[in-house]
Parts: sequence; C-alpha cells; structure tokens
Amino acid sequence: MKSPENTSSTLYLSGRKQKFIIIAGLIILLFCACIYALNAGSYHLSFDRILTIVHQAVMNPDLLKEIPFEKTVVIDFRIPRALLAIFTGISLAIAGCVMQALLRNPLVSPFTLGLSSAASFGAALAIVFGAFLMPFIPKEFQNGVIIFSAFLLGWFSILFIYAISRMKGSSSATLILAGVVIGYIFTAGVMILKYLTNDEKLREITLWLMGGMWGANWGAIIIVAPITLLCFLYLESKAWDLNTLSAGDDVAKNLGVNVNRLRLTGLFVATLAASACLAFTGIIGFIGLMGPHIGRMLIGNDNRYLIPCSALLGALILLISDTVARTIMDPVEIPVGVIMYVIGGIFFMFLILRGKHRMIT
Repeated sequence: MKSPENTSSTLYLSGRKQKFIIIAGLIILLFCACIYALNAGSYHLSFDRILTIVHQAVMNPDLLKEIPFEKTVVIDFRIPRALLAIFTGISLAIAGCVMQALLRNPLVSPFTLGLSSAASFGAALAIVFGAFLMPFIPKEFQNGVIIFSAFLLGWFSILFIYAISRMKGSSSATLILAGVVIGYIFTAGVMILKYLTNDEKLREITLWLMGGMWGANWGAIIIVAPITLLCFLYLESKAWDLNTLSAGDDVAKNLGVNVNRLRLTGLFVATLAASACLAFTGIIGFIGLMGPHIGRMLIGNDNRYLIPCSALLGALILLISDTVARTIMDPVEIPVGVIMYVIGGIFFMFLILRGKHRMIT
C-alpha cells in the first residue's frame, strides 16, 4: 500500500509531465503554423523551396541574386512578418498573464491599464505633429518617430498609473481604476487629434489604430526579439513569487516577498514587453486576455508553466490570425486587429455562456 507522501509525489510528477506535454504540443503547433504562414500568400512556395532559399541566405547570399523575387517574398517579407507576429503574441500574452497575477484580476491586460490608449495617443501625436516638431528628421525616418513616440507614451502611462496608486496605497483596485481613467483621457486625446488633422493623416492614424504587421522588417525584429526574450526570462524567474502573491499580499510578505517591489518591477517589465511590440504593430487587442485564459484551461494557475504556455498560445493565435488577415481576401489585406476583435468577441461570449451554464447546472 502506497503512503500518502508517495501518492502525492506520483500525482505531482504526473501533473508536471502532462504540463510539459501540453507545452511541447504548443511548440509543435506553432512550428506548423509558421510553416503554413511562410507558404501562404499570392505567390505559393513549397516548403522545400523555402528551406532552400533560407539555406542560401545563410550559407551563400550571393546565390539569392539569381532569384530576386523569391528572395524578397521569403527573406524580406514573410519571415520578418511571421517573427514579428510571434514575438508580439509572446509579449502581449506574458504581459497580460503577469499583470493578472500581480493584480489578482483575470480581466487585467495591457489594454485595461491604459497602455494601448497611451501608445495610440503617442503615435497619433507623432503622425500629426511629428514633421512640425522635428523638421530636422528626414521624411523617410518619420516612421521611427511614430514608433518611439508610441513606446514612450506607453511606458509613461504605467509610470503615471503607479504614481497615482502610490498616493492611495498600491492596491490592485486602485491600479485598475487608475488605468481605466488614464485610458479614457488618452482616448480623448486621440479623438481630438483625429478631429483636427487632415484626411491623409486621419487615414494613417486610423490604420495604426486597427493594428497590423505592416512594420515587419529585420530592423524591427532586431529590436523586438531581445526585448521580448529578456522580459520573458525575467518574468519567468519571478514565477514562484507570483504564485505566492496569489495567496494575498500579507501571506506573500510573511514568506519574504517584497510585494511592492515585485508589483512595480513586474508591471514595468510587462509594460516594456508590450509597448515595444505595439510600437511597431499598432493596437492589437485580446491577446493579453485570451492567452492567459486559455492557458489556465489547459495547464492550471501555476505561473511556472502558465507564463510559457500563455506565451506560446499568444504567438500561435496572432500568427494564425495574421496569416488569415493577409490571405482571406487576397490580394487585399485586412488589419489583423480587426480579426482579433472578432476572435476575442467570440471567445469571451463563449466564456460568458460557459459561466452561465455552470451556474445553472
């Protein structure tokens, strides 16, 4: 007869193995989705041909001069776009997961805390006044001004929200309410700028607010990739502290966790990850909510496994959505933000109906 300790150990190891299997399965699904994304499009290329082009790009770039169009399609367009979708999905999902753990609220995300509204205002400000305020910057670099402005305002919003919360004590309710209020203020700023500007700039602001992978290039990947990976590694290293925090601030403090420092640094790192990607893609909603929610259904609440699971789910959802967005009405491309609003709306309607069903039964 097995002792209770052996039974508990067996159950723990079995559950841990199951979690690793789920994460490995998501990695395989993401790889398959990436292959499909590289194949899909107006110009179809077989997987073997794509591998050949990538091999030539790495080993002998001079051979690509003989196939300039295929090189442009694969190396300059599809691979950077797929990578940007993956890194953006990872960033938004881990940001949402960590923010929900820090504030112990399943509806918290980078958008609930006003980050997206602040980034939108920053981008709109640069689009409308960038050339006037910084005329010394060449026109071809104005897109960089938009990216920097969106990132800077997104970062500023979380600093401002946390400063407000510190005036009344850093409770999760205060942070969430501050985020909602700041979000409304920045949204009003975007509306004013849209009202004041001309038709050309109004269209540019509208397209940015819809969200898309139009800014995908190797320069964007060089910036986004290290930020995403470093933020992921840092937040994953705090998984045990986040698990402790789920029992309450007092319990976490008694176990030696510096709650205020954890909440501050966690929010800043999550904001850095999210705003760095949103600066290149525009506003893409629901990833920060869908990734963690689906992750909890699959793997539970243990942040050691939930953070990587959410990251993979965010990357998978956004990569598939972006592939659909650029192929469903080929050659016309739909902003991926529009696709995400449709998917997110359906997903949360499912959650509402599922919750009602559980209450009835």
